[in-house]
Amino acid sequence: MDLVALGERVQAARLERGLTLQALAERSEVSVSMLSSVERGAKAPTIVVLDRIATGLGLPLAQLITQPARRILRRAAEQDTVHEPGGWQRTVLTPVVPGVNFEWIRSTLPPDCEAGTYPPYATGSHEFIVVLDGTLTLTIDGEVVILGEGDSLYLAADVTLSYANHSDAPCTYYVAALVMRPRTPGLGRMKPAQ
Repeated sequence: MDLVALGERVQAARLERGLTLQALAERSEVSVSMLSSVERGAKAPTIVVLDRIATGLGLPLAQLITQPARRILRRAAEQDTVHEPGGWQRTVLTPVVPGVNFEWIRSTLPPDCEAGTYPPYATGSHEFIVVLDGTLTLTIDGEVVILGEGDSLYLAADVTLSYANHSDAPCTYYVAALVMRPRTPGLGRMKPAQ
């Protein structure tokens, strides 16, 4: 096992959760000095210590000790297309990479379709939206923005966001979302209007 890589994973998971060494020590029942040594790759922790650290981080032990993949191929046939109420569809183009909160999605809204309202992501998250064809109407925290073919928009994703196609032609657009932290607890995507 690469102790330096393990230490980097422990430290990254701790920082992602906003925990100090002391806070993780209390949650995991592992001393601050041991945690510091593990994060620096200076000590080889026992499986019991690793399990306590994983528990303190709220992670499965396997996720903590497994080296993340450097390459994940997702063929077109493996992409998930979801057919939503109201006739719109979205396809998740990107593979799922543990610890990487990035999504690239292609959506198609039929004419006169409202895809719904989405709650904010956590502060520090980002979305990029590009319209391939048609007209997309966004409502961002109550402000309406209309995008046409080829238009793109960046926005800090800690806002309430609605997608709609009020035209008489289909609209296809891409969303790339980088979610820096999990969504606010208790909030999830809202169902589209019917």
